[in-house]
Amino acid sequence: MRLLVIEDDSAIQRSLAESLREESYAVDVADDGESGLFKALSTAYDCIILDVMLPKLNGWEVLAKLREKAATPVLMLTALGSTEQRVKGLDSGADDYLPKPFELDELFARVRALIRRASGQTHSVMQIRELTLDTVARRVQVAGNEITLTAREYVLLEYFLLHRGQVVSRSDLYEHLFDEDDDSMSNLLDVHISNLRRKIGHEFIVTHRGHGYSIQ
Repeated sequence: MRLLVIEDDSAIQRSLAESLREESYAVDVADDGESGLFKALSTAYDCIILDVMLPKLNGWEVLAKLREKAATPVLMLTALGSTEQRVKGLDSGADDYLPKPFELDELFARVRALIRRASGQTHSVMQIRELTLDTVARRVQVAGNEITLTAREYVLLEYFLLHRGQVVSRSDLYEHLFDEDDDSMSNLLDVHISNLRRKIGHEFIVTHRGHGYSIQ
């Protein structure tokens, strides 16, 4: 899953981005509201973590302009933690609100929940036939046997399951699983899909020639 962190405090931005990458997310960053809004409207992020106190455009302005064109899940992250501010954030179109300081485990859980809900998935465990994926434990099993996946293989499988029954194009996969520093012209995606098929079984991931892939 690909996230955008819009945060002007360089230490918090760096720490948060590194922590999210350790959780296998692809992460882009912006340190002001103007550049953050540009990225938010240019890329189909799975979730945006948005600070309120930003230069150029504040978080409320970014959120208002974003909601004119996109329904991307937004988690407001700010030191303004009063009830009034939380209500304002939610009523302005934010999907969730987490005041600073915060625990990373709680932020991770909220991000997971926002991504699940945006895909119409209500449970943390997803299953298709004998394959199950636990998004909290980050555990994959096939017929009761645990499968060891790399971080990129895991998020690829999670994305397929969140979009079960849909044909997902290669461009969609690159946009959602790789950040702006990755080389979208490489054959990494083919390698990851091949390795994932080998580990979980070739029958799960179907190739639609000229269109993309789906999990059935």
